[in-house]
Amino acid sequence: MDANAYALSAAGAAAITVCDDEYEDLLQLLLEYRAVPDEASARIAHWIASAAMGENHLWQDMGLPNREALSELLRTHFPRLAAKNVGNMKWKKFFYRELCERAEVLICKSPHCAECSDYALCFGPET
Repeated sequence: MDANAYALSAAGAAAITVCDDEYEDLLQLLLEYRAVPDEASARIAHWIASAAMGENHLWQDMGLPNREALSELLRTHFPRLAAKNVGNMKWKKFFYRELCERAEVLICKSPHCAECSDYALCFGPET
């Protein structure tokens, strides 16, 4: 799916009620990591941030067919941010971990993911 198709789907994401602070923080993170600072990538960033406020997996709340479609979207439009997800962490978890690190808020139970009792919540399959 190309950027125009994603941008058209963004209208559906606008219906999601968002928490202003979380939405703005995530939007800012995404905007900072855009590969190209253009209007299309800004719309995609808004779409992702809006959908991240939903209750399902991010790819589901975005109306994408699977997690790989979301991963490809992120690699294409936010490659430096996507590259930071070296362990293939679930995207919402990854985004919030990034935001917490920026705010110097420690939310993890363990200093290393491999040792954490919540490992499956962050890295398990998304069904």
